[in-house]
This record gives sequence, C-alpha cells and structure tokens, in this order.
Amino acid sequence: MSLATLLAGITPPPPIVSADYDGLEYRWKNFVFRPAEFKIEAVAAVAVIAFVVLFWTGKDSNTKRANKWLDAHLPFLSTQFSKPTNEGLTSDGYSDFFNYSTGRKRVERLHTVFKFRPRHDPAQYLGQILWGLADLKYSPKDEILLDFELSHGPDLVWAIVAKNELEEIRKERWDLTFTRTADNAALPGSLTVMSEFADVTDNLLKPSSNYSLVKALSDPEVLPYFRSLSITDQPQTNPGTAGYARTKRVLLSLVAPPLSQAQATLPLVSATFKLIDNLDKVVANLRPETRTKLRKVREDIEKQLRVAEEKEKQEEALESKQAAKRKAEEERMSKLSAAEQKKALERERKRNIRKQQGKMVRK
Repeated sequence: MSLATLLAGITPPPPIVSADYDGLEYRWKNFVFRPAEFKIEAVAAVAVIAFVVLFWTGKDSNTKRANKWLDAHLPFLSTQFSKPTNEGLTSDGYSDFFNYSTGRKRVERLHTVFKFRPRHDPAQYLGQILWGLADLKYSPKDEILLDFELSHGPDLVWAIVAKNELEEIRKERWDLTFTRTADNAALPGSLTVMSEFADVTDNLLKPSSNYSLVKALSDPEVLPYFRSLSITDQPQTNPGTAGYARTKRVLLSLVAPPLSQAQATLPLVSATFKLIDNLDKVVANLRPETRTKLRKVREDIEKQLRVAEEKEKQEEALESKQAAKRKAEEERMSKLSAAEQKKALERERKRNIRKQQGKMVRK
C-alpha cells in the first residue's frame, strides 16, 4: 500500500457546508468551525469553567480565613503551650480545618476546629442561601470551636450562650439539658446563662485579680463573634450507658470574624485561659450544699441511664425470645402437610379473633 493511499484513507471527508448558513465561520483547509452551531457545548464549557473558578475561589477563601485567624492567635497560643502546632492547619476537605496544641498546666490538649461554609461547592452554598430564605431560623455561619480537654476540672455544667444561638445549642448539647436558663444583670442583654445552680454562676462571674470574664464578654468588638462558652463534665450527646467516660472540658464557640477582624476574638481567648486557671478557686468557693447537690445530680443521671440501659436490654431479650419462637414455629409448620398447615393457620386466626374480642370487652 502506497503512502498516498494510506493518507487518503485517514483524511477526513470534506465538510458538509450548509448553503443557507450566513453566520460567523472559521475555515482551515478541510476544517470548518461555526460557533453558532455549538451553543449547548459553549454553555456547558462556560458552566464547567465557572464551577472550577468558584471551587478554587471558595477553597482559597476558606483556607485564608482559617489561616488568618490562626496567625492572629498563634503568638498567644505559643506562650500558653509548650507544643503548639506551628506548622499550620490540618484540613479535612475544603471547609473543615484543625489545629492541635498540648503541653500546659491543667490542659491536656486544645483542639481548635474550623467549620466553614462550603464556598468550594457552589450548589451546596446556593442551597444554604435558599434554605435560609425559606426558613428564617436557619442561619449557616463560619464556626470556630476551641475545645479544651482538662487534666482535671469541676463536676458541673455551666454555660454562657448568645440568645440567638440558644435554640440551636439546646438541640446539640445533651449536657446542657441539666441546666436552667436565666439572664444575669452583669452580662450584656444579648447573652444568657445556663447553670445547674445560681451559686455556680455567682462564683464564675465574680471578678478575679487578673481577669474579668464579664468584662471580656462585654467587649463590643467580641460580642458579634461570640456563640457560647461552656464548662462541662458530661458528654455532649447522650451516652446511652451508665458507664460513660466523664471528660472535663471547656468549650469556646465563636463565629469566624472577617479577615480584617481576625484578632478581635483574642481577648476572649485569653480570658478563657484565665478562667481555666481559676476553676479550682471557683470550686473551693462553692457552698457545701451546692457541691452536695451537684454530686446528687450526677448520681441521679447514672441511675436514670442504668434503668434505661436495663430496660433496653430486657426489650432486646424479649425481641430475641419472640424471634426464636417465631423461627421455631415456622420450622414446625414447614414440616406439616398442606392440609395440616391450613388447619393450624385457621386455629391461629380464631385464637387472634378471641384475643381481640377479649380486649374489646375489657375496654
């Protein structure tokens, strides 16, 4: 086969050019490109390009927000911990970031968790906006959580919560169901206290020689970004068992400030460390009857969980017994002839009817 024959075989046929086309056209030898005939492809290409641009822009925006906040607070964290994570953030996807610090008196570890809106996903981000328009209670936000795990701490549950976050935090936190909600005259009107006993609140809000929690929370630059500050010795979700671990924690939940205000939450973060350092003194100043009540609450919780756990075990045992009984009956029925099976089913039907009639008579 000659080279000319081979080339002729792989050469594309001449373009079929419509005689009535009078739009924009590009020609090169046997190739013709008419943009007007590729409208759908053009729209798809623009959509793909827009998605890629929005993805990278959103991803970059979330990363910048997390890094900017950490950069503003890392110098302070470095003075508090012997092993702060100076290498930056660990990411989980494109909207969740983490930072870890350890090596401090009273604090086993600090997990700083960033949960940002899905700016990298245009469809999900738009869905949040539309859902927010339909449900006025739905308000997605960029969140920062400082989760302090304490080496030791008080046996109590206590929190200060922004009132606009109260409904959501009640749904999220099982431990806060032990508390009563009440306003406190010392705090700004936008905040409320969730406490087991008033004596706990009085001692935690009392000014100390080196800091004032009330002053830190009253700062107008801090308030827009404050969600909640809580002290707890209970799990955030119902453990479902009496033998659960009771880790002592202090949780500071914030709305991520904009890039230009990344340092705004630094005074509150600093005050939280001082609060942790003063917890022993707070507990020591509680009235004996308050400490007794706190202990009694935990004993009652253990008892309730133990009763619920035992009830669940009994229900599971009953279900297993009934399942075994049904299986045995099915195996017995399968060994009977068709006529015997029919008689047995008829007896069962009549038995059920008598039971139903007996229930109706008792009613």
